Amino acid sequence: MAIKLYQLETVSCPSCIVKIEKMLSKTAGVHSSEVLFNSSRVRVSFDDNEISSEAIKSSIVKLGYKVLGEK
Repeated sequence: MAIKLYQLETVSCPSCIVKIEKMLSKTAGVHSSEVLFNSSRVRVSFDDNEISSEAIKSSIVKLGYKVLGEK
């Protein structure tokens, strides 16, 4: 199990939160996610044997959000 925090360029509205969390909830290997609106961060708990951090970042980028970094 891994937990990563992804810094996004901007999360500008509540519908952005729903869009990101809905996509991640349907992603195999992702156990939970939380979008932190005020800091434009996404916290993701996932099974790193099923999905990589790079794949998670790629999924976020495909939704139209720029990932600036991860912790």
